[in-house]
Amino acid sequence: MNRRMDRNRLNIGAYILQPYARTERHIREIKECGIDFIVCMGDDRPALDLFEKYGLGAVVSGIVPGWWGGDGENAGLLAERNPLERYGEAASGFRDHPAVWGIDVGDEPSALDFPHYGKVTALTERLFANQFAYLNLYPNYASVAENSAQQTVNQLGTATYDEHIRRYCENVGLDYICYDFYMYSLSADRNSFFGINRAYENLRVVADACRSTGRAMWIVLQVNSNRPEEWLSADQLRFQANSALAFGAEVVTWACYTGGWWHNQVLDGQGEKTEQYEKLKTVNAELRAIGRKYMKYRNVSTHFIGFKWAHTPAGVNADVSDELNTGVFFGLRASDGSPLLAGQMVARDGSGKQAVFICNASEPWGDRRTESTVEFCANGAEVHILTARGEIEPEITDGKYRFSLPSCGGALLTIR
Repeated sequence: MNRRMDRNRLNIGAYILQPYARTERHIREIKECGIDFIVCMGDDRPALDLFEKYGLGAVVSGIVPGWWGGDGENAGLLAERNPLERYGEAASGFRDHPAVWGIDVGDEPSALDFPHYGKVTALTERLFANQFAYLNLYPNYASVAENSAQQTVNQLGTATYDEHIRRYCENVGLDYICYDFYMYSLSADRNSFFGINRAYENLRVVADACRSTGRAMWIVLQVNSNRPEEWLSADQLRFQANSALAFGAEVVTWACYTGGWWHNQVLDGQGEKTEQYEKLKTVNAELRAIGRKYMKYRNVSTHFIGFKWAHTPAGVNADVSDELNTGVFFGLRASDGSPLLAGQMVARDGSGKQAVFICNASEPWGDRRTESTVEFCANGAEVHILTARGEIEPEITDGKYRFSLPSCGGALLTIR
C-alpha cells in the first residue's frame, strides 16, 4: 500500500490555506517556512499542482462526508448521517493527485461515534490507495459525560479523557493518534500553569496509549491566539513543540497558517506575512536540525526532572524526581534544579541504543530567556549532543558532561 507521507521523518504541517493564499509565491513560501503539508486544503487542482512542484502534501477536505464534534450536540449520529455507502460514492468520483497525501474524514468526534469511525477509516484507506485517513481528536479540556439528568450535551462522550483515548484505540485502527491542544488559549495569566499542566497530562495520556498500542503521536499546536491583542512568541512555539517531542511526537501541525479560527495567523487576510511567519520559520528550522536523528529513535517513557523544586505539575499523573538514570545516562539533571522534560528513547533499528530528548521547561510562558546547565554521566561513553544550533561539544570534567540549554529549547543526547 503506497502512502505518500514519509513517516520516517519528522513531519511538520499547518492548518488552513485559504484561496487568497494559493499563488505560486504563497506556496513557495510555505515550503520556505519549513512546512511539509497543509490540513483542510480544498481540492484545488492548480494549487495542488504547485504543491507537487514544491514537494508539499495536502490533507484534503470535502472529498468524503465531513464531520465535526463541535459542542457535542450531534454525538452518536455519525452512522446515521454519514453511512458507509456515501464514502464509496465519494471515492468513485475522486481523481487522484500526487500532492494529496491524506483524506480528511473528520475532526473531534465523540467516543459514541468511534465504532462507526473504525469502519469509516478502514474503508477510506481501502478506497483511497495512495492516501491515509486523517482524523483529529479533542484535547482533554473538552467536556466529559457526567451521567446526570441535567447534562444533555458533552463532547468526549466518556466520563474521563483516559477512557476517550482508550475507546479510540479499541475501535479505530489507524496507526497514529492525532489531537489538538492549545495551551496558551486556556489562560492569559503568566502566574498560572493551568494550561501548561493540562498539556502535560494530555501528552502523558496520549503517549501512554501510543506506546501500549504501537501508534505514532501526532499533535496540533497553536501559532495563532484566541486573544486579538496577543501574539505568541517564538519561545512559546518552541516550548509547545519541544515538550511534545519529549513525549515522542512524530508529526507537529500548527494552527492556523491563514484565517481559520481565532486571531494573528501566520498570514493576514490579504495573504501577507505577519510577524508569526519568521517565528514559525525559525522554530521549524530548529526542529529540522534535530528531527532526522530524533526519528531514528522511539519514545519509551517520559520523566519530569526537577519539577519538585519549580512549578509542580499539578493534575499530572506522573512522578517527579531529582535526576534521571537510564542505565546509560546517569544523574541527568539541571545543575540549578530547573525543570526538565526528559523523553527516554530507544533505537528503531533494534540495536538497543538509547537516547534522551530533553526540553528545558523552566520558562514555559516564554516571557524571558534563561539558560540552564544540563549535566549527566555516561560511564565513559562517547556522547553526541544535538540542539537547534547543531551538534555541540559539552564540557567534560571528572567524567561528567555539562552543556547549556536555553529555556524552551530542546536537545537530543545519543551514544556514538
